[in-house]
Amino acid sequence: MHYFDFENLDVFRLSVAVNQWFGSTPFPPGRSHLKDQGLRASDSLVLNLAEGVARQGVKAGRNHLRIARGSAGECAAVLYCIDLPGKTEQLDSLRRIHQMLNKMAR
Repeated sequence: MHYFDFENLDVFRLSVAVNQWFGSTPFPPGRSHLKDQGLRASDSLVLNLAEGVARQGVKAGRNHLRIARGSAGECAAVLYCIDLPGKTEQLDSLRRIHQMLNKMAR
């Protein structure tokens, strides 16, 4: 079976896990805008990471990885705005993702 290159990367699996967490975690009433922002940022993280890896070795690929890195930061910022169960673990994952994307985007 053929796999996309990004499917084998720890950074991709972590990003998908963060995205699924945003999708499945209930946010308190009045904070749905933060859930929406977190979902859109985590969608962007996953999608730009996949496209950046698929465009491996070209300038456009590195740009997509930089966009993914920015989206990881945006996800973290959402978590700083609200206290949710699992927040600490998700921030730890986002820090790892950010660090890996820093290396990949060089």
